[in-house]
Amino acid sequence: MDRLQSMRVFAKVVEQGGFARAGAAMNMSNAVVTRHVAELEAHLGTRLMNRTTRKLSLTESGQAYLERVHQILQAVEDADAIASSASTRASGTLRLYAYQGFGQYQLASMLPAYSQAHPGVKLEVLLSERTVDLVENGFDVGIYSGLQKFDASLIARKLCSSEVMLCASPDYLKRRGTPLRPQDLAGHDCLNFDHDQIRNHWRVEGPAGVLSVPINSTLVSNSGPLLRHCTIAGMGISICLSYSLGDDLSSGRMVRLLPDHHLGQLSITMVYPSRRLLSAKVRSFVEFMNARFPLPETDPWVDHTYGGKLITITP
Repeated sequence: MDRLQSMRVFAKVVEQGGFARAGAAMNMSNAVVTRHVAELEAHLGTRLMNRTTRKLSLTESGQAYLERVHQILQAVEDADAIASSASTRASGTLRLYAYQGFGQYQLASMLPAYSQAHPGVKLEVLLSERTVDLVENGFDVGIYSGLQKFDASLIARKLCSSEVMLCASPDYLKRRGTPLRPQDLAGHDCLNFDHDQIRNHWRVEGPAGVLSVPINSTLVSNSGPLLRHCTIAGMGISICLSYSLGDDLSSGRMVRLLPDHHLGQLSITMVYPSRRLLSAKVRSFVEFMNARFPLPETDPWVDHTYGGKLITITP
């Protein structure tokens, strides 16, 4: 028994004043209309209407039930309208998860533009170094770094890569000297991310090949902004991701060291649960990010025209 459809038929019989007219309005036979009402009465265990060959009238139970049926059918129509609107116009709450560093340095500056373009969308954003399960935690979209893993069943689109660089302030270099070879790093104060694989050694690739350079981590933190601030203040040499530098190099607040050497790249990937029947709010954000990062295999923050030594405008 399709109870919702039986409710629709019952309401239409009352509205049209008869079974035959209700059947004609709903493109149903008289027998089908009669069966819907009879099944509804059997389910409820009460008669809803009195009917004769000339007249149809509601019982007391039928009148009370009809009032509730109207409310239910209206609520269903409203829900359908909301869902239909959501599939064409971005609205509702969009829950985003993002890797903390990228969220702080880049996503924070992008969200105002997205919000202006889609004012009907409310944003809830979680930034964390911890990997979050999107489906289990009810997130619509996630932005992960290459250091994180996510469920392979999710839809993933690489946004970009961010180059890993060695940087220091001019004041620090004036006091301690500028390292000219990777091996020189061993004699410097190093400001480091809190990852076991880089705490005591930095892997540097250059013309002579790949070297694992021992370092002295005088400051270790999971906070990119803290490391950046301490680097600018002259505390030491730090690993910097290109997306975190802004105009630090072009303004002279930082200097890139060993520009002919590389410490690798960090990929940034956008993830969401499904391509099928995407809500407008999710689709709008996916399209917004794709437009911001049209070339996923490149680093949009490094101007390769100048040998990858200068930072360009943030996308």
